[in-house]
Amino acid sequence: MSEPPPHAIKGRGAASNPEGRFESVRHHAEDDGWQSALLDEAAPRPRTEVTEERARSVISRNDSPDIGFEQAINPYRGCEHGCIYCYARPSHGYLNLSPGLDFETRLRAKGNLAEVLRAELGKRGYLPKPINIGSNTDPYQPVEKRWRLTRAALELLAECHHPCTIVTKNALVERDLDLLAAMARERLVQVFVSVNSLDNRLAAKLEPRASAPHRRIQAIAALAGAGVPVGVLVAPIIPALNDGDLEAVLQQAHAAGARCAGYTVVRLPYELKALFREWLALHAPQRAAHVMSLIQQMNGGRDYDSDFRTRMRGQGVFAQLLKRRFEVACHRHGYGRARELELDTSLFMPPREASPQGDLF
Repeated sequence: MSEPPPHAIKGRGAASNPEGRFESVRHHAEDDGWQSALLDEAAPRPRTEVTEERARSVISRNDSPDIGFEQAINPYRGCEHGCIYCYARPSHGYLNLSPGLDFETRLRAKGNLAEVLRAELGKRGYLPKPINIGSNTDPYQPVEKRWRLTRAALELLAECHHPCTIVTKNALVERDLDLLAAMARERLVQVFVSVNSLDNRLAAKLEPRASAPHRRIQAIAALAGAGVPVGVLVAPIIPALNDGDLEAVLQQAHAAGARCAGYTVVRLPYELKALFREWLALHAPQRAAHVMSLIQQMNGGRDYDSDFRTRMRGQGVFAQLLKRRFEVACHRHGYGRARELELDTSLFMPPREASPQGDLF
């Protein structure tokens, strides 16, 4: 018999666990007649497993012309939020894990992040530039409640007066308002909250373990109320799925206190193409073909085009329409550009090396 079709798993974005592109062995399941009976029973939901790893370096650098920062740190590999559209999913292949369920259930935590970051910031000749926290996976995903690695990184950056930006879709960022407010007074931090829809039902399927959209709007209000510069990222926009909420998201975020905004369109690199098509077949079968048709129109006829000039915003008529809608809405509400805040690097003080004698002065 053929392999049984995947089925949606409550609380998870992916419905399957395909091998990553680096794997030399492929597994193929066959239904021996018992599988259909097993599916009728309540199968246990996959649990989140976190493995600590010892990182050798934590600051990653890029020179991509379409990315607004040069340095980044990611406390975790994999993300429990389970967003099906996440462009970081294929990176799990470097761990010999699947970009599917493994990406959201088998996580890696850089337990020595603060220690290694301290060493890297203290290197002779280090040039301070804003560090983005959360460029690949969300720094405030649920496991941060226990591991507190993002909190540890912020404490060190605040100690050194080092500027940073944060991107998240979790209201857990409110926990660190004490640090963020103090850093904001020295122009050392800017936070971006990602909100791509106001539809709770859609969000529960699209990004199942991220904070609900209304909680992210509340987080924007809390950050703004504490004096932390905050912006909204309408990202990613998926045509014929969540693009209808573009103007409403910008309106509500501005009312909550966001003063800059940005957007990106959905990107489907490597294995993500098949995972996203699988998700559409399970959760939006009637519009799946239309969604993919519009995505291909924005990528020169392909599921994904990696060209730096167009990969974030797309190309073609629909992409131009999104761009115009975004510009009109931003003008209406008085938004600035997403990266307009100039963070201060002049206050940076390299961290002291740990000494068993302690500090005398």
